[in-house]
Amino acid sequence: MRLSVCLLLVTLALCCYRANAVVCQALGSEITGFLLAGKPVFKIQLAKFKAPLEAVTAKMEVKKCVDLMAYENRVLITKTLGKIAEKCDR
Repeated sequence: MRLSVCLLLVTLALCCYRANAVVCQALGSEITGFLLAGKPVFKIQLAKFKAPLEAVTAKMEVKKCVDLMAYENRVLITKTLGKIAEKCDR
């Protein structure tokens, strides 16, 4: 539960900051992949950012925790973040 609240707050901060109110497509795709995609698919998504290996490893460790959440809850979080993104894009 705490991880989902943190993820929501970070997304709100990034997406709805007045200086940049349009959600970057890559960010939306990365967050959705983080919540719903399998590990191999998500690792491919991360490759396009050319992040250092230690950053990718850390992200995959956090993904292990997220994957322990019920899939239905992850879908609800994704839908909520989608609604937030829609409001930010207006």
